Amino acid sequence: MNIPKWVSPLFVVAAIYDGVLGVLFLAAAPWLFAQLNVPPPNHMAYVQFPAALLIIFAILFTRIALDPVGNRGQIIYGILLKTAYCGLAFYYWAATDIPWIWKPFAMIDLAMGMLFVVACYAIGGGGRAESR
Repeated sequence: MNIPKWVSPLFVVAAIYDGVLGVLFLAAAPWLFAQLNVPPPNHMAYVQFPAALLIIFAILFTRIALDPVGNRGQIIYGILLKTAYCGLAFYYWAATDIPWIWKPFAMIDLAMGMLFVVACYAIGGGGRAESR
């Protein structure tokens, strides 16, 4: 099956992006908040658990990048991740505002989520596994 050449690099970029953010917020969240002059949450677990999830998703995106056709059914989980973050970030941004640090991530994740949808359809089946 021929897939567009941009699909694998998209998921490599997603893996690096989420992996780096995950490691940064898991290992150095207090320092990062202090450097960026952003108020931290009342407990670091509120940041570290999502950071660990980003690392898990980075592994998923790496697997997709290595075999987009074989792992296309997994792309939906990336779409759901990006939809969940964007939905919450944009809702709170509009309703009550959010610290500036989360806004660029929402914009990047919106673009990535849309590209994941396009990639899913570009490799066929809209994310469904082929029947055998």
